[in-house]
Amino acid sequence: MPKMSRSTPTADEIAERASRGEDISPYFTNKFTVVRPIRRVNVDLTQGMLRELDQRAARLNVSRQAVIKTLLDRALEGDRPKPRSKRKAG
Repeated sequence: MPKMSRSTPTADEIAERASRGEDISPYFTNKFTVVRPIRRVNVDLTQGMLRELDQRAARLNVSRQAVIKTLLDRALEGDRPKPRSKRKAG
């Protein structure tokens, strides 16, 4: 039975090639996103705060957690140092 060729090898096939010392760099694009570890935290909120969060989440059609993360990120953004602009000499 003839073996069907496919354009992209499996991860195991790439690993085998690397073990044999072959150049496997063409299989890597260097386009990736770093995913940082997530730490879980517990936060106590009032019933009113939960109600507001749930209303906003329903309006945006996202999870309560997504609303909390977005709002917290916006609040923290105000405290982050602004990048300094490079001035041109002249």
